[in-house]
Amino acid sequence: MFGAFRATQPSLGGLLWKVPWKLSRTRKANVRARLKAVDSVIEAVRASGVECAALTKALELPKEHEMPAKDKYTIFTPHARGYRKGIHKVPKWTRLTLRTNPRGF
Repeated sequence: MFGAFRATQPSLGGLLWKVPWKLSRTRKANVRARLKAVDSVIEAVRASGVECAALTKALELPKEHEMPAKDKYTIFTPHARGYRKGIHKVPKWTRLTLRTNPRGF
C-alpha cells in the first residue's frame, strides 16, 4: 500500500506513452520540414536523369506547398467520426507516404 510501488492516479492512468489528441506547433513544423525534404530528394533524382517506375509514381504525388493543411496533418480513415484522424496516430507515420486520400476526403 505504501512505498515505491503504491497505486497513484498517474500509475493507474493506462498506457505509459500517451498520444496527444492533436499535433503541437513544433510537430507540425517537423511534418512540413519532412515533406519538404522528401520533395527535394524527388526533385534531385528527377534532375539526375534517372527513370524508373518509383520516380514516376513519386512525381504524381502533390508537393508540400500544394497540399492543404487538412491533408498534411490528418489522414482518411473509415472508422473515425468525420472519417479523419491525426496523422500522428498512424503507426510508423514518419516513414510512410500519406500524401493521398480518397477523392472527396
